[in-house]
Amino acid sequence: MTQTKDPRQIIEVDRSRPAERTKRARQEQVARRDPARRYIAVAGTIGAGKSSLVEFLCQRYEIEPYFEPNEENPYLADFYEDMEKWSFASQIYFLTAKFRLHLELDATRHNVIQDRTIWEDAEIFAENLYQQGMMDQRDYETYRRLYDSVSTQIQPPDLMIYLRCPIKAVKKRIATRGREMEQNIPHAYLKRLHHLYEDWIDSYDLSPLVIIPSHKLDYATDLVDCHDILTTIEKYL
Repeated sequence: MTQTKDPRQIIEVDRSRPAERTKRARQEQVARRDPARRYIAVAGTIGAGKSSLVEFLCQRYEIEPYFEPNEENPYLADFYEDMEKWSFASQIYFLTAKFRLHLELDATRHNVIQDRTIWEDAEIFAENLYQQGMMDQRDYETYRRLYDSVSTQIQPPDLMIYLRCPIKAVKKRIATRGREMEQNIPHAYLKRLHHLYEDWIDSYDLSPLVIIPSHKLDYATDLVDCHDILTTIEKYL
């Protein structure tokens, strides 16, 4: 996994291959967008601080935010009560909503930033449900076929920001923000998400990547942390 000896260090990684991405995009007829504008994505597990970072960056730059449609998902409360029964319906809703969102931001002419991406929906959440037997193979294969088709129609971000946050800090944040439907999420579920995120980010190669230890850096009140984060991200704007 992509780790560092200094727990406060911001890590920059670029495993992407621009020429191959450009060729693939032409072959798959991905929608064109203004080359001058930037698309930033923020990834991270539940409670990692994605929405807070998006709001923070929007206050400092001319960037339009796109947030995860959690509150609009009519299956989410049922899913947290019975994950096996409602996993497929909930994931299909998120995939559909994210695809619509991606098409919208691909068509914009100004800088945008997104709170959680379609890649996380498939590679983390749907994968976890399948591995744990909460989504059967037939539903999973249907979901993956749809995801594979959808993913050819959207463009990767110009920068992926991954918020690394240990489970202990995640659970504390979930308790603090008090969303009722999140309070009964099993520890084992959060642990599996954490490992899937780390595995996914360790092989992520769609774009340049910045890894921020969100449990260690206080960009809201610490001027040094704020400067370090902004200086890093400004390279990609």
